[in-house]
Amino acid sequence: MNIANKLTVFRIILVPVLVISLMVFGMDKYISLIIFVVAALTDTLDGHFARSRNLITTFGKFLDPLADKLLALSAFIMFVGMGILPAWGVLIIVAREIIITGFRVLAASNNITIAASPFGKIKTVTQFLCICLILGNFHFGIKLDLIVFYIAVIFTILSGIDYIIKNIKVLDLDNI
Repeated sequence: MNIANKLTVFRIILVPVLVISLMVFGMDKYISLIIFVVAALTDTLDGHFARSRNLITTFGKFLDPLADKLLALSAFIMFVGMGILPAWGVLIIVAREIIITGFRVLAASNNITIAASPFGKIKTVTQFLCICLILGNFHFGIKLDLIVFYIAVIFTILSGIDYIIKNIKVLDLDNI
């Protein structure tokens, strides 16, 4: 297993660690923020190693976006349970991730790779920023975490629509 894939697997291992830290410490400590930031940094690092060292693998193409989804969705679901975020917004995020993951699986079964879009990258950045703001309890006099959450929901919707429009051929609608 190459270094990029090891970092992706490490990120997945950090997901239950993050959930447990939120259950044990809640929002009182920065431990959960540190765990999340380390996990998020592995996303940047694994992508860098994969591209710069030509370590792109089928395993990595599948697991990397899955790791991102597990990390973000776990945090968002915990925040709903803690009464921090509205369930409707997190439901939109979860639904988009399920739909686009289905698209990716269907595309892969037809030997089609669905590349990440700029909207998808912005979606991930805004989601991760929102999670960091919540975990660090950073408000700066306003509910910045909620503002960024709503921005993340908007980019979640936009990126989902963008993926579907650009990859509608994967559904093979002519043969229904």
